[in-house]
Amino acid sequence: MVCAYRARASRAKAPLFVDPWAEAIAGADGHAIAATLDARFPPMELWLTLRVAYLDRLIGRAVDQLSIRQVVILGAGYDTRAARLPRAGVRFFEVDHPATQAAKRARIAELPGYPVDNATYVSCDFEREDPVTRLLESGLDAREPALVIWEGVVMYLTEAAVRATATRLATGLDPRSLVAFDFVGKRLMTGQGLAGQGAETRRLVGELGEPVRFGTDDILPLLVECGFRWVRSLDFNELALEIIGDYQRERMFRFQHIALAAARTPVAGWL
Repeated sequence: MVCAYRARASRAKAPLFVDPWAEAIAGADGHAIAATLDARFPPMELWLTLRVAYLDRLIGRAVDQLSIRQVVILGAGYDTRAARLPRAGVRFFEVDHPATQAAKRARIAELPGYPVDNATYVSCDFEREDPVTRLLESGLDAREPALVIWEGVVMYLTEAAVRATATRLATGLDPRSLVAFDFVGKRLMTGQGLAGQGAETRRLVGELGEPVRFGTDDILPLLVECGFRWVRSLDFNELALEIIGDYQRERMFRFQHIALAAARTPVAGWL
């Protein structure tokens, strides 16, 4: 589904990013799911487009302004950033469950020209293995900072799982590392007081087999308790205003957020 939306975004008249492999990866199934979502929550396409565009830009800023040379895609799924955003001297690590990773690698192996070797693939059974340990075993340098992109994952985890992973990222990586992830508000998680498109979106996500399990209206306390000492958060209304130049309250983007966190304050003025 996400690949289907990336494919659409890539065909826009003035695309915010281009993913030349998204169409083939999405396939008929991905486009069918996206079409179902279109009817029940039309803003989903823009939400995912903004998320991808912002995190893509974040990689460039981290590399250019923070001298980060390690990018971790945590819970990578069908991510293509290692193929789309290669930079000299920058190493990409894709971390995911062995079964998911095997399915992704089988799919991209069939795509002509896809640079399969641009990523280091790190298999991790998140219920039994520590992702930081697996990264270090796979060549991540703990003495150097990393940018961790944790996209489209946190809302589907329990709070205990979010805390456990966030704590390992804060304490197990170089303190100059930066973690970026998206999350939803508490109302979208609980469904209480939610009506219209918001309630419909929550129902549909659950029907697809990924019920929303974690949400918060204030991510700061959790991140502080996990060991982070610098936190920034913005909602998707702010992203839409910054990236495409408009604000429309009916999109209900106030329930979606992106957080940036680091164990040490980054250099001044980088963002």
